Amino acid sequence: MPVCRSWYEEFVHIHVLGSAAGGGFPQWNCNCRNCDGLRRGTLRARARTQSSIALSGNGADWLLCNASPDILAQLKSFAAAQPARAIRDTALRAILLVDAQIDHVTGLYMLREHRERWPLWTTRPVREDLERGNPIFPLLNHYCGSDWHEIVLDGAAFAIPTVPGLRFTALPLRSNAPPYSPHRDQPVDGDTIGLVVEDTANGRRLVYAPGVFEIDARLFDAMQKADVIMIDGTFFRDDEMIALGISKKRARDMGHLAQSGAGGMLERLAQLPASTRKILIHINNTNPILDEDSAEHAEVRAAGVEIAYDGMELQL
Repeated sequence: MPVCRSWYEEFVHIHVLGSAAGGGFPQWNCNCRNCDGLRRGTLRARARTQSSIALSGNGADWLLCNASPDILAQLKSFAAAQPARAIRDTALRAILLVDAQIDHVTGLYMLREHRERWPLWTTRPVREDLERGNPIFPLLNHYCGSDWHEIVLDGAAFAIPTVPGLRFTALPLRSNAPPYSPHRDQPVDGDTIGLVVEDTANGRRLVYAPGVFEIDARLFDAMQKADVIMIDGTFFRDDEMIALGISKKRARDMGHLAQSGAGGMLERLAQLPASTRKILIHINNTNPILDEDSAEHAEVRAAGVEIAYDGMELQL
């Protein structure tokens, strides 16, 4: 039976807190063309913080999807996160992590001053990484504490009680585990997930997948049924970091599907219905699409694909 909601509650709210990959843009120690050009003011581009979004089914209670190292600055610029109902307050009602990567979990340290135990939703492999390799869970017990809820990979939808109006389904993704994980280069289901987020009132869907190495049949099926897709935009070319002399690893080695080339992200997104809103997120500082005057930026936009930016807001 449809849920009755007020005019303000009519849509699911999606707020992009951060749209960059690890290190942000510009990255503090990087002098690639993008980072140097942004600092000098010679590049037409926007600064971006590290990847994270917030979701709400009623505009009042918010789910934090990933807690980036930039979380404090992100929350300061997001007025809805601070309803000021008490001397210490927040509109964040729960936290969900799609992986255990540094750029998605470090913000938990900054949120240790919460007055209640944080409801934390992760898969079991992510919890294990955050208890051992990067022991954030034990650390939080010395501060606000946390209540862990397991995201089970059985294909069943689940609800987060403190964030009404939303229903979630986890999608195991082909990507890579963090360098400190025992699963590095040998990932298991649950190291990285995507989310199908459904509006319980109208059935409209978001697919959120900031880390993707391969679009398998399960993910592509979810993408075909989605109204909005926010997906891995880390690298434009598979050899991007190698060509710049920054790394010896290809995008695929780091668990990311590049946008260009045969079988690349742009080709796969072009196979979706024209009505689907397609947005790239988790964009590395080296990616030429950040330069709004570049041929690569123009190619992405001509393909009908948007490029996420900090503060971007959407409704389902």
